[in-house]
Amino acid sequence: MPRISQDQLDARRREILAGARASFARYGYEGATVRRIEEQTGLSRGAIFHHFRDKDSLFLAVAEDDAADMVATVAEHGLVQVMRDLRARADSSDEPGWLGTQLEVSRRLRTDPDFAKRWAARSQAIGDATRERLRRQRDAGVLRDDVEIETLAQFLELAYDGLVLHLAMGRPADDFGSVLDLVEEAVRRQRTDRQPRG
Repeated sequence: MPRISQDQLDARRREILAGARASFARYGYEGATVRRIEEQTGLSRGAIFHHFRDKDSLFLAVAEDDAADMVATVAEHGLVQVMRDLRARADSSDEPGWLGTQLEVSRRLRTDPDFAKRWAARSQAIGDATRERLRRQRDAGVLRDDVEIETLAQFLELAYDGLVLHLAMGRPADDFGSVLDLVEEAVRRQRTDRQPRG
């Protein structure tokens, strides 16, 4: 029997996550049956659960994968860029699951105490990345300094949550560009190089 390389295992895992993400987005956690996940991935139940203990572990892995992407984006570009990406992906057939995963995480946080406990560390990582990015931006002189970092972080998190809710209600994503520009401008240092008219 030929030996499977780690690269092949990693590729198969990514393939399963992508298919599961699409299933969870389309049907929700409850509706994404194992049969639907098999159909979406083109893999057997045995192949899927060779990599993941059960459906709950698979969903958590999808959500963790998305959270890791969010943390990386926040660290490099800020939470507003995550919102811009979410807006762009909301109407994309290439990545249909990102919004669905966010909505399902939100639902499970409200209804599943065990999931909420397991998710707390991932949520904290996103919050920590946001606050660290804001500190770096303030140190670089880009961020306004008349508002506490914690308040700015909460403002951005509320804007993100509002965008997720807005998109979940089926409202069009294409009209949010100027709103996200305004959110970004609200946390930036205001230019003071304008000369007063005299």
